[in-house]
Amino acid sequence: MQELKYPYDPDYILRKKKAIKRQLLEREGVNYITKKIAILGGSTTNDIKLILELFLLDYGIKPEFFESEYNKYYEDALFGNEELDEFKPDICFIHTTSRNILTYPDVNMSKAQVDALARDTYQRFEGCWTALFKRYSCTIIQNNFEMPYFRLLGNSDCSDIHGRLNFINRLNGMFASFAESNESFFINDINYISAEYGIKKWADPSDWYRYKYALSVSAIPDLAFNLARIIKAIYGRNKKAFALDMDNTLWGGIVGDDGPENIKIGHEDAESELYTEFQQYIKAHKDLGILLTVASKNDEENALAGLARPDSTLTKEDFLVIKANWDNKDRNIMQTAKELNIGADSFVFVDDNPAERALVLNQIPGISVPEVGEPESYIGILDRSGFFEVTNLSGDDLKRGEMYKANIERAKSSMSFDNYDDYLRSLEMHAEIKPFSPMYMSRIAELTNKSNQFNLTTRRCSQAEIESIAEDPKFITRYGKLEDKFGDNGVVAVTFGHEEDSPEGRIFHIDLWLMSCRVLKRGMECAMMDEIIAECKKRGISKIKGYYYPTAKNKMVKDFYKQQGFELLREDGRENTEWGLDLEKPCESGNIAITVN
Repeated sequence: MQELKYPYDPDYILRKKKAIKRQLLEREGVNYITKKIAILGGSTTNDIKLILELFLLDYGIKPEFFESEYNKYYEDALFGNEELDEFKPDICFIHTTSRNILTYPDVNMSKAQVDALARDTYQRFEGCWTALFKRYSCTIIQNNFEMPYFRLLGNSDCSDIHGRLNFINRLNGMFASFAESNESFFINDINYISAEYGIKKWADPSDWYRYKYALSVSAIPDLAFNLARIIKAIYGRNKKAFALDMDNTLWGGIVGDDGPENIKIGHEDAESELYTEFQQYIKAHKDLGILLTVASKNDEENALAGLARPDSTLTKEDFLVIKANWDNKDRNIMQTAKELNIGADSFVFVDDNPAERALVLNQIPGISVPEVGEPESYIGILDRSGFFEVTNLSGDDLKRGEMYKANIERAKSSMSFDNYDDYLRSLEMHAEIKPFSPMYMSRIAELTNKSNQFNLTTRRCSQAEIESIAEDPKFITRYGKLEDKFGDNGVVAVTFGHEEDSPEGRIFHIDLWLMSCRVLKRGMECAMMDEIIAECKKRGISKIKGYYYPTAKNKMVKDFYKQQGFELLREDGRENTEWGLDLEKPCESGNIAITVN
């Protein structure tokens, strides 16, 4: 919904929040995931909840809320209550601000006293986090602290140990250290967004004294949008790739008309430096594992000449796919998506031309097309939009570009074989299939939230949920890594399920089964099934039950269990199916080419 895309009109969102919610819920073809979010507030939170709901619905997340009573965040977090316990939150968001710091240093305190006060203040919050983790095994999002509304010590407030700003910076550092060592804990950085908004406007005393809002009402959409960015990233709603125009987007001018020697790039003048900085910003995303592609109306020769300039930050090698031709850009993006085996809605399309933006937005459902405006606004708008919000950076994330390049090479290699089985054997594949490991928890959680096509039940899990499942002895868990002669695909397959005693005997229910599209039709699903069957037999389980719940994107696995030798047990009117495999009968493996470690 474009009204909720950055740059949005916060006053419009506040005025029209009911109408916007109604429009969001009336959309067709949206597969919402439902998540329970507890808001534990140190100030009034009602409008924060209402506006947060809009942004989450826009991301395909339907929230259910628990809202603590005014300023009861500490009691609810530390001691819980029956309503919150029954609610069983997936996420606890602690909305506190600098107004919830009970005591600040005063000028009469010694350094030791200030140190003790900082430690005690921090431990009050850490006690809340620890209690919430223990009670609910949930994800926690905590505001850090915004700058104080006034500086009693003037400029020394940031450097003197008695200054409020110094104290707040110190606490924010402690919060950041906790986040660094706890992968299910995230900081909602109101220190940054309040500074960007303007601290004098952010901390409106009239809204505090009249409504007990710790930030001005007009700033609520900015806080809610920033918070929604974190939540959508946790649940796999990030984008994966850039589709970039070239002329007047990656450089100034039109390379076909002006010639590569005359386009604006480098450091010769202000305009050239502007485009150079934008290229540097885009290239930095490649290091985060974001896929870079080109969708440009151009002759390919001219496009490559522009990238070949010695002062161009981006080169041909930085892009996985370059579509420089005269086809419509929506078609080029959809073809690129097919070649990379990702959804076209995974792209962020950046183009200076509003007509091209409108065409792509209308032709590709779900794609993000920011209104970038003038070139000097490109970085600000892309950055503030949060398309690629980072929650956890796994090793697989950092190697994603290399993995997709290797997949392109595999596709080329397959063309030289007449027999597909011979091609699979030629890959020299080796798999590591083991129970969930702390090393891969963030990647496993990421896959549960990003995988849509090869996903039998589309259950979405936070890292905290995955860690809880891994510790439960009733569950069988397996991840699968796959390597071949072209490189390491990383963790590409995940399954888990639980045991149950029944009149039929001991049954294993497969709660989740998914696989990355990067390794489709290579036998990994058969290798994973072999490992699950072996573990079930070891535990004395006599039957496995699997489930398929259809979505708009996972129809390709409708017959997965049938192909694995399961028998159809039940089907309802919505095509939900239940399958069974009798382990007392011989089970034939379909794995012909993968060696399992």
